[in-house]
Amino acid sequence: MSLFNTLLSRIIRAGQLTVTDADGLVTVYGMPHPDVPSIAIRLADRRVALDIGRRPELGAGEAYMDHRLIVENDDIMGLLALLRVNSPWEKGGGFKDAGLLDRMFHSVTARLDRLNWSRRAKQNVAHHYDLDDRLYDLFLDENRQYSCGYFTDPANDLDQAQRDKLAHIAAKLALKPGMRVLDIGCGWGGMAFYLHRHFDVDVLGITLSTEQLAYARAQAEARGVGDRVTFGLIDYRDVTGPFDRIVSVGMFEHVGPPFYKTFFRKCHDLLTEDGVMLLHTIGRLGGGPGTTDRWASKYIFPGGYAPALCEITAATDASGLIQSDCETWRLHYAYTLRHWYARIMANRAAIEAVYDARFFRMWQFYFAGCTAAFEHGVLCNYQLQYIRQRRALPITRDYMARVS
Repeated sequence: MSLFNTLLSRIIRAGQLTVTDADGLVTVYGMPHPDVPSIAIRLADRRVALDIGRRPELGAGEAYMDHRLIVENDDIMGLLALLRVNSPWEKGGGFKDAGLLDRMFHSVTARLDRLNWSRRAKQNVAHHYDLDDRLYDLFLDENRQYSCGYFTDPANDLDQAQRDKLAHIAAKLALKPGMRVLDIGCGWGGMAFYLHRHFDVDVLGITLSTEQLAYARAQAEARGVGDRVTFGLIDYRDVTGPFDRIVSVGMFEHVGPPFYKTFFRKCHDLLTEDGVMLLHTIGRLGGGPGTTDRWASKYIFPGGYAPALCEITAATDASGLIQSDCETWRLHYAYTLRHWYARIMANRAAIEAVYDARFFRMWQFYFAGCTAAFEHGVLCNYQLQYIRQRRALPITRDYMARVS
């Protein structure tokens, strides 16, 4: 257990982690702290410690999914919070004790994984979004918003936060009746329906998920708006314009750095001269590129990547777009994820009936790990507004506050 022991000895200071190994030996790391959870885990076999010591994120995730890493009281959220709170981004934190060879291998594979050509992009989307439709109804809000909510009050419920997110984005788009809007990565259509209903605009939503497309089209038909809210299985590179407004929420994470310039150049060309674009994306704090951890790349979002702001800026500078506004959401996704986590925990039996216990533990680890990353790690959300010409919007942000 030497690598495993060294890793935990370096990380755990505030809070206490009690580890019972496969032979029954108990080791305690850290000290109790009033603001940090105390967690107990058991290792089902001797290989668990070796796997985690060599490859912390991938090893821990796979061991938890396989029920070889067992967290007492089923508190994987508490375990990952304990690890992250001891190594926060603000203090230069991160799991830097992973093996050198593993880091080198991951650095190479992560860059190859970002090459999201059209065919591969569709395959990557299908991996996560073409799951059984029943799953998403068990944890998403009333409008099926699978992205960060906007908590005007941390005490708000999930449905309110997602409604407020839609309104917040709409305010930044400065919409007028009759405008033509492109929704890149439209999901199940919630944004498109909201914009049409509240602002009398026509919307084309595009997705690479066949399941999302079928749901959104059925909703448009049921709502009687199919002539003004349409959806297509279209790669952003193949869209033809022009559009008065472009909105993209939670899709840019799947573009891949090699295609950032292509993406923004395409958006520039699709916009009218006085057009406005709003990009909502997960990003990373700090000034440099990073990598997606190997567990998330393998099991959750193949090809996914959260960019640093400088990576986005470099691409938009080359596109001709003007960045007219930037907002950093620091904790909103953590609040959102805690709601999703609570909902999957409440619906555990239903999720396991649709899939199985291993799948459920995968989603537990996914939501818990992301929560810890947004609360203490490198992740945040950016909302970035773009225009083609400097007079496209009022010169102050007051117009945003006037939209209800």
